[in-house]
Amino acid sequence: MTIKSILDSDLYKFTTSYAYIKLFPYAMGTFAFTDRDRKVYDEGFLVALKREIAEMAELKLTPEEITYMSKHCRFLPLVYWEWLSSFRFEPEKVLVHLDEEGHLQMEVTDYLYKVTLYEVCLLAIVSELSNTYYGHKPDYAEMQKRLDHKIEISDSNAMPFSEFGTRRRFSYEVQDFVVRYLKEHSKYCTGTSNCHLAMKYGMKMMGTHPHEWFMFHGAQFGYKHANYMALENWVNVYDGDLGTALADTYTSESFLSNLSRKQAKLFDGVRCDSGDEIGFVDLLVARYREFGIDPMSKTIIFSNALDFEKCLRIFNYCKGKIKCSFGVGTNLTNDTGFKPANIVMKLSQCKMNVNQQWRECVKLSDDMGKHMGSITEVQACQHELRI
Repeated sequence: MTIKSILDSDLYKFTTSYAYIKLFPYAMGTFAFTDRDRKVYDEGFLVALKREIAEMAELKLTPEEITYMSKHCRFLPLVYWEWLSSFRFEPEKVLVHLDEEGHLQMEVTDYLYKVTLYEVCLLAIVSELSNTYYGHKPDYAEMQKRLDHKIEISDSNAMPFSEFGTRRRFSYEVQDFVVRYLKEHSKYCTGTSNCHLAMKYGMKMMGTHPHEWFMFHGAQFGYKHANYMALENWVNVYDGDLGTALADTYTSESFLSNLSRKQAKLFDGVRCDSGDEIGFVDLLVARYREFGIDPMSKTIIFSNALDFEKCLRIFNYCKGKIKCSFGVGTNLTNDTGFKPANIVMKLSQCKMNVNQQWRECVKLSDDMGKHMGSITEVQACQHELRI
């Protein structure tokens, strides 16, 4: 089984699940798979994938996991973990096939508080199977050498980072090796987004909130108000905990223009997940100063396709301007010499309850070519935001 535990996922999947339960318990959504490289698969791969998906039904939260998570996630109530102990993945809800050209098509629909839990697990399965099915084998000695180089860059510059690599990991075994090695050898690794591995190695669980939270608000309440309402509702659920605001769902420019002084003061910082990181630093610092906020009291978390050399350039630029940290994913858990899968699953449609018509969800990235959604809806979003 590729997924080792129901906690073998990112922390923000559970925090977002609880936010849906708290505020939108009847809302429904569909997550759709996209392979940005349009890789061609064969029927044997599809059979193996369906077998792995079927095995997800066996996953369940254990009493030991309930005890650990309720103790180490004070922002999530015990009742949530008790509900999760009764939750089971339903493989029959995952619709998966190959199109005529051999491209993988996959989507899953359910109540949002449930369906959000599928995303990271399904991506990790596809990513690992893309390696094991085609006979790719990691060289652990070479991996360790590369890790040592990355740790040296971080340690010698006191540069903090976290491991964010579950969804596109080479395999569970590789991620397990990486997290354990970082725990033993890195001075400035602040934690991991993977709850199962955080529990296994006694590390801090790291997480912010996902694009889907903003995409849902955009579809239901309008793109112009999406950023503001998404942040307000996050505060309504977590009351100041988990205070890193995601900036780029509808472009960082739109986010910064909608950012209120209250939100700028309340949130600990911002996550930058696309676009020109250096330019974003300047824009965010200027915005904080407009509000009379000392930028050095805030933190930017960068998480966009990072390697450690890129992290160091950004880190040095931020010195004296604003604090920063880094969420490094694929470069840690899939740096094996084989090309990592370039895959995502995003919220493609949602509705507030079963009686409402489906509404399309879109995302406007700061990176060209990474917009998500139909051309018509993307253009409608751009028109509403005047970008």
